[in-house]
Amino acid sequence: MKEWLLGKNPTELRQITDSFGMPSFAAAQIARWIYQNKVRDIADMTNLPKAARENLSEKYQVGGWLPTDIQESADGTKKYLFPTVAGSHTGIEAVMIPEQDRATLCLSSQAGCRLGCAFCMTARMGFQGQLSAGEIVSQFLNIDETDRLTNVVYMGMGEPLDNWTEVLRSLEIFTSSWGFAWSPRRITVSTSGILPVIEAFMEKTQAHLAVSLHNPFDAEREQIMPVQKAYPVSSIIRKLREYDFSGQRRLSFEYILFDGWNDTQRHATALLQLLRGMDCRVNLIRFHPIPGFSMQPSKESAVNVFQARLSKAGLLTTVRASRGQDILAACGMLSVKKKEE
Repeated sequence: MKEWLLGKNPTELRQITDSFGMPSFAAAQIARWIYQNKVRDIADMTNLPKAARENLSEKYQVGGWLPTDIQESADGTKKYLFPTVAGSHTGIEAVMIPEQDRATLCLSSQAGCRLGCAFCMTARMGFQGQLSAGEIVSQFLNIDETDRLTNVVYMGMGEPLDNWTEVLRSLEIFTSSWGFAWSPRRITVSTSGILPVIEAFMEKTQAHLAVSLHNPFDAEREQIMPVQKAYPVSSIIRKLREYDFSGQRRLSFEYILFDGWNDTQRHATALLQLLRGMDCRVNLIRFHPIPGFSMQPSKESAVNVFQARLSKAGLLTTVRASRGQDILAACGMLSVKKKEE
C-alpha cells in the first residue's frame, strides 16, 4: 500500500516535496489540499504541476479509510466502522452524536485496548494495535457529518495517552493553522490516568481533559480498573492540582454509576473530599450492562440522589444522556468482532 500523506505535518511534507525537486511552497499547498480542502486524491491538487502530481502518486496517496459499515440509532446517533492499516480483522469504531446545536464525534485512538477495565467491551477485544495520526484524523474526514461537527472527543476505543505520540500529532492537525484550525476548546481527551503522560498533555496541548474516575477509593477502583495499580487515583489528583483550570480549559471527571458499589453517600462524601477546591466538573454516566460483568446500573433514584449531593456541595455535576445504546454505541459498548461471532 502506498504511504499516506494524511497525518503528516508541513515539515514532513516538505521533506517529501524536496525529494521530488518541487518548490518549497508546495508542501504548504499539499497541506491545504488535504486538511482544508479535504481532497481524497493527489490528482485533485490542481495547483501542483501535472508531472509533480503523477510523480507523487507513484509512491504516495492522500490516504484515509471510508467506512465499511454505518449503523444509525433511533436517537440519531451514528456508528461508523473503519478498517485499519494494521489489517486487524476487528477494525475500529467512531460515533457521531447529534444534539440540537452540537454534533460531536467520538474518536478511537487504538484498535482495542490493553488497560483491561472490567466494565468495558473494548477491553474484551484485547490490544489490536496503535492507530496512526492519519487513521485518527481519517475518522473525522470520512463521516457524513464532517462539515457540521462542533466537537471532537477522544473517548472511543483505546486509551489515548497510551498512544501519546500519534494522538499528539492528530491534535496538532486539528488545531494548527495549517490543519483544520479548530480551537482546542472544541476537543476533549479522555484518560484512565496514564500519569507520566498527563504532564506532557498539559504542557503541549490546550485541549480539555477528562479523567475516568469511577470510584474515589484507591482499593475499590483497582477492582475494576487494573491501571489503578500503576497510577493510583490519589496520585493523579495530586498531579492535576498543580495546574490551573480556572480559565477556559476544562477538567472533568467521568463517573460511571454501579448499583450499590460506588453510588452511596459514602462515595459521594469521599468524592467531594477528593476533589475539594479543584476547578472541575463531574459527569455521571449510567452503566450499560455487558456480558460477563456482574455489576448493574444504579437505580434512577440513586443517580438523582448522588447528583444532588454533589451539586448541593458546590461541585458542578451533570448526568450524561445515554445515546446510541440500541446500536451498541453508548459509553463502554464499542467492540468489533468477526461477523461470524
